[in-house]
Amino acid sequence: MDLIRQEILNCTKCELCKGRIHAVPGEGAINARIMFVGEAPGQNEDQQGIPFCGASGKLLDLMLESISLKREDVFITNIVKCRPKGNRDPEKIEIDTCSKYLKRQILLVNPKVICTLGRFSMNLFFPDFSISKVHGQIFKLSKFKIIPLYHPAVGLYKDSMKETLFSDFKILKQFTTIKPKEFS
Repeated sequence: MDLIRQEILNCTKCELCKGRIHAVPGEGAINARIMFVGEAPGQNEDQQGIPFCGASGKLLDLMLESISLKREDVFITNIVKCRPKGNRDPEKIEIDTCSKYLKRQILLVNPKVICTLGRFSMNLFFPDFSISKVHGQIFKLSKFKIIPLYHPAVGLYKDSMKETLFSDFKILKQFTTIKPKEFS
């Protein structure tokens, strides 16, 4: 993971590197059972180099607490590792470029479940899905279970969506048991 992290921090494969303060590789448990994949870093993430460290991150932390987890128990990252200027949506070329890092992170962490946060990360796995129709459901893709979830920011803009966010999060409770340590 350190190698992938260094590659991301030094990446110049797309135009996003020119406007970043920090690339945001992701963080968390290398053997996490649950991996969260967002869209792209926002302004706070760009300034600090930490995923989901702004208002959306605080809400994500509360949702994790609601199922007795902490950030250290999961792995959190984004598809795009640098902030798109003006918080615009990431472009296809940026997603294609950065998703190669994400795929390597997924293989290394080898989570039991991948939670996509928002439509962009969901569409990376399921291009024809609509988040409003599939949020909170479990889908199988290869050896992984994928659970599309609304991005926590939706709860910041629409207070009425917080209930849906927390309700959808309850499905993760079944995946929260800690992996036993391996003995050599």
